[in-house]
Amino acid sequence: MSAHPPARSAYFVPSPSSFPVQVAAGMLLVMLGASQWVNGARWAPWVTAAGIAVWLWVLFHWFRQAARESESGLYSEQVGGSYRWGMAWFIFSELMFFAAFFGALLYARMISLPSLGSLDHQLLWPDFKPLWPSEAPGLTASPAGVVEPFGIIGPWPLPTLNTALLLSSGLTITVAHHRLLAGERGATIRWMAATIVLGLVFLGVQATEYHHAYTELNLKLNSGIFGSTFFMLTGFHGFHVFLGLLMLGSITLRLKAGHFTPERHFGFQGAAWYWHFVDVVWLGLYLLVYWL
Repeated sequence: MSAHPPARSAYFVPSPSSFPVQVAAGMLLVMLGASQWVNGARWAPWVTAAGIAVWLWVLFHWFRQAARESESGLYSEQVGGSYRWGMAWFIFSELMFFAAFFGALLYARMISLPSLGSLDHQLLWPDFKPLWPSEAPGLTASPAGVVEPFGIIGPWPLPTLNTALLLSSGLTITVAHHRLLAGERGATIRWMAATIVLGLVFLGVQATEYHHAYTELNLKLNSGIFGSTFFMLTGFHGFHVFLGLLMLGSITLRLKAGHFTPERHFGFQGAAWYWHFVDVVWLGLYLLVYWL
């Protein structure tokens, strides 16, 4: 939201923009490159990088345009309400996105495995063992031998470290919000910088965990249902942390430019909502994936 009183009460209608089409083109390149990267195509990393570059370039200019519109006093209270509802529904859609993957994990573990190991399926797979890998490290439970043996990642030490990092970042962004409400812009910026650093360290620890999984544990995306759900949940969560860092970085730059006041700062609040959502999802992931 703008730091200045709105200049009009009518609903703001932006001029036609090519930004949505440009973002779609960038995401198309990302998906094309990523899908072929996992299949070993040599050109795929370059296409993925190009897509990310296009996407980031568009986001930078799109965010800047929205900030300029806000600071020009074009946004009324009605626009502010639409932003709040839009952010709330966006976070709800993201919650349902992760709920689908958590549901797949629980269905495979609590329903599919016991069913396949029951007496009704002994003639089909007589050697099948309905054991979740977290209960039997290295056991693939694959009588056909299509899944290579692999190890698992327990909660210690990296996942627990990442949990501490994210919880700490939730604390720092809350302190930043209170400093903003108190009108202390310098302190707000420092606490926001601390939040960003914690998020970056989180991603670094997760990259180290992935390297350990692939090179030492042979745990990969194709390591059965455990491997696929593990990397889909942790990978998409890491991607959402990256998105959150983009939001926090944009908000921090706007704080330095003096765009927010204690009374009008929904841009800050929206980013904080999203960051707390990322924290909550990680807690569920930490318990269901690493502990249970």
